[in-house]
Amino acid sequence: MSFGATQEAAKSLGTTVSFSGEPFLAADVGGTHARIGLMAFRPGQSTPVVLAYHVYKCAEYAGLEAIVRVFCDETAAKAYRLVLACAGFLHEGNVVNSNLQWPIVPAALEKAAGLRDIIVLNDFEALAYGTAYLDAGSVTPLHNPRREEETATGSVVIVGPGTGLGVAVRLPGAQLKVLATEAGHIQLAARVGREQRVLAELTQDDTHVPYDHVLSGPGLLRLYGALCRIKQLPVVFHEPAAITAAACAGTNAVAVETLQLFCGWLGSFLGDLAMLYGATGGIYLAGGFLSRMTAFVEKSTFTSRFLDKGVMRPFLQTIPVHVVDHAQLGVIGAASWLMIREAEGKTA
Repeated sequence: MSFGATQEAAKSLGTTVSFSGEPFLAADVGGTHARIGLMAFRPGQSTPVVLAYHVYKCAEYAGLEAIVRVFCDETAAKAYRLVLACAGFLHEGNVVNSNLQWPIVPAALEKAAGLRDIIVLNDFEALAYGTAYLDAGSVTPLHNPRREEETATGSVVIVGPGTGLGVAVRLPGAQLKVLATEAGHIQLAARVGREQRVLAELTQDDTHVPYDHVLSGPGLLRLYGALCRIKQLPVVFHEPAAITAAACAGTNAVAVETLQLFCGWLGSFLGDLAMLYGATGGIYLAGGFLSRMTAFVEKSTFTSRFLDKGVMRPFLQTIPVHVVDHAQLGVIGAASWLMIREAEGKTA
């Protein structure tokens, strides 16, 4: 089912429609945006229903508590349970992630937002669950070797360059299962020449340079800054969106080179992930700014670098790669995760 179909189902709900249990909140919180939905499970449907949905800029609020309260006020939502998909991991009661605008302490959030129960999962784990509900109209193909009637099977890898670099794997099988990973922290591999010069420039600040340091919004700024220093040119752009816009318009040579580097490294990284996880089910690229540069990616070295893995090229030629708009993917995935766990009797 596509997100549009889910939204239409929510709009058409009347007072006679019944749900399994009370409505609950699902939140997808990244370094830049917090997406919150009021969700419900409808008997006989495998897809969670979105009753209300809003997106908030994290920097405009003092914490997640404030965002949850605003959402409940704006939608008149009465929910006492939250399934929270967020960047990072849960450690000793705190969500650990340097990309978040503020700390998230579930126990404090429960009290401040008037919630009875908060369940936390990785944001890309939620996105991976959400991809199970996508249809062909929800994605843009970058590399699609399959005919329309062919069905993708096997592991599916979800990658998201955003404030950071998230990676998760949806495993094959009748039961929907997802593997959350920290693959974005794998050591960046550079080719001889320009990439090595850029890597040497980046290594001056940090001996370990992961893919996260280049394949993200902040990473795009790092790449651009490194090229400006190498070329001894002044820095003109200070936001990832400005670099992307200039590169796509072809109005700044360094911006174009920056995005070319980004696309090449992205293709190479995805090729590695495809081999590592046996991603015969395909790869989904999720992330806000990727959808704005799809045309540039298609003309870049992305596909050639994805395929350039020596004897593994024939294997990679069979793997589709798609771009999907982030949108409600995370909140639907988080709600789906909760629905599956409740069916298995793993949550209260």
